[in-house]
Amino acid sequence: MQVIETFWRKPITVRLQNGLQHTFHSLEDTIDFLEKEWPVKFGVHHRRALDLCRAAAKRMVATEAAREALISACLEANMPLVMNFSSSPQQPQPQMLP
Repeated sequence: MQVIETFWRKPITVRLQNGLQHTFHSLEDTIDFLEKEWPVKFGVHHRRALDLCRAAAKRMVATEAAREALISACLEANMPLVMNFSSSPQQPQPQMLP
């Protein structure tokens, strides 16, 4: 059976406990990380994020709910979000009138 990857509308980048950055691009890579590499396996938010990501992969809950749960789990695991301002839309520059 072919798995269709579900990408986040905007990737989530966090700073891991070792100082490196990790970016979550899709539900599938997020589930894999939550199952195999997560530093705090028994956190309440970790369990909720894993459950909601699995449910979102089956189209049982909205991906945005899973994304928010992942962000909570990252904070619970002391992995702060890394803000990427370069992908934000540029503000229009004021024009000088002659």
